[in-house]
Amino acid sequence: MIRSADLPALVEERLCSVFGPPDARAAVTFVGADRIEVLRFADGDLLRYATLGMSAQPMADPLATAVDPVRGPRAELLLSVRAGAVDTAGVLRPLAVLAASPQVEGVVVAPGNSLDVGEPLWPGAPFSAVLVGEGGGLVDDLVLAEPMDPVRFLPLLPMTANEAAWKRVRGAAALQERWLAAGTDLRDPLRGSVALD
Repeated sequence: MIRSADLPALVEERLCSVFGPPDARAAVTFVGADRIEVLRFADGDLLRYATLGMSAQPMADPLATAVDPVRGPRAELLLSVRAGAVDTAGVLRPLAVLAASPQVEGVVVAPGNSLDVGEPLWPGAPFSAVLVGEGGGLVDDLVLAEPMDPVRFLPLLPMTANEAAWKRVRGAAALQERWLAAGTDLRDPLRGSVALD
């Protein structure tokens, strides 16, 4: 069976097979949590930020009386932004905070969730919250030996404060439909809020 300590190397290998070698990385350690790294990949006119270390432990329901150290959902987070418009390097720490939230706060990160770091994702960003998208589109799941769940690579879609509030009322699917209907470029680091009623 794969040990938790071996998982980051396997995850990095999967990310590099899709994006090539990272051009920057940073590590953050939180009290009560494993070390989280954030890797940056230059991918054409996009920057891809990926967490590394979140999947080392399975996520567990905070209300569960017993935590299974092997079974449970595992994930890493991906954020894609257009390069050159603004300096998004400041997103490294907020991404690490989000990646550590399952260990620190008992959050189970899944598609459709909203996550909020309470501050701009990078200096001057119009976003402090993200919507967790469906995995499998950009980076395929990393299948692990049974009984371990696969590692899913979940995209993060930045939301303005208005979009985050609207999503709380209408739901993730309704917000994604709005974005799609408006042709919203979710990778634009300077975009404004989509029209909401």
